[in-house]
Amino acid sequence: MEDIRLRFGKAVRNLRHELGVSQEEFADICGLDRTYIGGIERGERNVSLVNIERIAKALERFREFIEM
Repeated sequence: MEDIRLRFGKAVRNLRHELGVSQEEFADICGLDRTYIGGIERGERNVSLVNIERIAKALERFREFIEM
């Protein structure tokens, strides 16, 4: 089975791509550094629950904005 960090990173990247958002824009909305987001998407980071929540909220905000 693939490492959870890789699966989570791929999911974040896929959702971000679906929303048409750059890593830099996404990082700004999350309040995280662009290089940190890149590390998450490559499965290199062990993301804390606090940052998982930030990412989830940012994805939700982008999705709501697009649906307007």
